[in-house]
Amino acid sequence: MADAIKKATRESYGEALASLGEKYENLYVLDADLAAATKTGVFKKKFPERFIDCGIAESNMMGVAAGMASTGKIVFASTFAMFAAGRAFEQVRNSIGYPHINVKIGATHAGISVGEDGATHQCNEDIALMRTIPGMTIINPADDVEAKAAVEAAILHDGPVYLRFGRLAAPVFNDPNNYKFELGKGIELRGGKDVAIIATGLMVSEAIEAAKELEAQGIDARVINIHTIKPIDKDIICKAAKETGVIVTVEEHSVIGGLGSAVAEVVTECCPVPVVKIGVNDVFGHSGPAVELLKEFGLSKDNIVEKAKYAVSLKK
Repeated sequence: MADAIKKATRESYGEALASLGEKYENLYVLDADLAAATKTGVFKKKFPERFIDCGIAESNMMGVAAGMASTGKIVFASTFAMFAAGRAFEQVRNSIGYPHINVKIGATHAGISVGEDGATHQCNEDIALMRTIPGMTIINPADDVEAKAAVEAAILHDGPVYLRFGRLAAPVFNDPNNYKFELGKGIELRGGKDVAIIATGLMVSEAIEAAKELEAQGIDARVINIHTIKPIDKDIICKAAKETGVIVTVEEHSVIGGLGSAVAEVVTECCPVPVVKIGVNDVFGHSGPAVELLKEFGLSKDNIVEKAKYAVSLKK
């Protein structure tokens, strides 16, 4: 996948909003003085009358979004994941989640790959936080094609949605001509009987490459893309657990409360098998080049290969 076209999903987000603004005339976008970074500036340029800069006041922005959505508008509230899930958690919970208001939260710059911005901006806890809010749908797209499809899926869904986008360019592996996004449905990208690698977001492309390497070493790895963390696709996870006997989860997020935790919760109910979790291991990140940080924190093809081999050994 080294030759694949790469694009940051935050860019896909901005482009999708601008495109869908023509189709949905009641679509409004709010931002917290970060339109250039979140890429909502693309929408702002095209539809200035439907764009509101709320300033560096994310908590207030969530309240504004809730008020506008309660009048029937489709509202996207955009900022960095750290501020959307972290700083504004109370307002997201009480003003959006509790009354089940139709607000879509566009959270960019999630995870370790924020890079040089360092630990204060590398939000590795947002999925865990959002999972605890009843009725909150969580989408973490893996590439440009999936991200654009996810934005429209969020529009069509009635209820609050948390969309997670990245800063780092990710390989585009989905074909826009035949890709179909189904909310709450995982996608089996590759069959396999020895181990199931379940990944989300930026880590899906790494999982695909890891499976190729494992095949060369005689291990048949199944790869599953879970783009919707909540509600999660229990059927595809249970099927993988029953047919492979062991699971490896991969996420650019803390191993506490994210994809790995969600998958483990599912398999304990339907088919208890070992679940080896790859993610950020209960530590804060630090400043550095994004690609190097991903390797340092084990969010790479090579580490997935090693953990998959270890997972297979647990079956013996």
